Amino acid sequence: ISINRYTENHMYKLKAAEWRPQHFKWEVKDRVGTITLNRPERKNPLTFESYAELRDIFHKLQYAEDVRAVVFTGEGGNFCSGGDVHEIIGPLTKMDMTGLITFTRMTGNLVKEMRTCPQPIISAVDGICAGAGAIISMSSDLRYGTPECKTAFLFVRVGLAGCDMGACAILPRIIGQGRASELFYTGRAMTAQEGHAWGYYNELVPKDKLLERAQAMAKEIADGPAFAHSMTKKCLHQEWNQTIEQALETEAEAQAICMQTKDFTRAYNAFVAKQ
Repeated sequence: ISINRYTENHMYKLKAAEWRPQHFKWEVKDRVGTITLNRPERKNPLTFESYAELRDIFHKLQYAEDVRAVVFTGEGGNFCSGGDVHEIIGPLTKMDMTGLITFTRMTGNLVKEMRTCPQPIISAVDGICAGAGAIISMSSDLRYGTPECKTAFLFVRVGLAGCDMGACAILPRIIGQGRASELFYTGRAMTAQEGHAWGYYNELVPKDKLLERAQAMAKEIADGPAFAHSMTKKCLHQEWNQTIEQALETEAEAQAICMQTKDFTRAYNAFVAKQ
């Protein structure tokens, strides 16, 4: 009984609105959680601490009852410039292999938590979206950009491979193998217009409407069937590595489970009542 009470009261009923992150802004409204990177003077770079805190907040979201969708954005006209040159890049050049693999696994875990948390994630991208910032937008479920935004997987520019934080697995699935390869090998920025034409951005929105558009879509998702949306996200993620036969069975099981929910019953009754 004590275990059941702990599970009920603590693990499955976290109030995300009460969270107070130290390294970025967090707000919950209308069941939409908004993450805002807030170091605009440096174009919102990440640090060791913000990486870890982002990883942890996406992990906890599986237990949050008051968040059904997440918006990710940045302050001051830029999304995220990647790892902070002085607080991350410099220290990495002095680490031994143990420290380096600990860091790269930790950054990869941020992507894993983003992809496996049940809430759909929407990135609202303006200005610079580079390095780890590009990875965050890539790892989101939907992306809205401004006509001025520039997205760069620029790891080659600092002598690193393009295969960072799952990029070689995820980006080709979004924009195609050849286009992703070009961006990885050259490190050049993808323009907003290219990103929209290639399917990276769902829509390009004027600067002054960007966050409003992303949050409106997040609210639309949040107002829908939460369990079904989480199942859709899970299947989109899991079926990358499945055969068609396996995917059909996965979706048969997923849909049968959804058919047992109250959301399905309410939708049926509303249709019958012409509501």
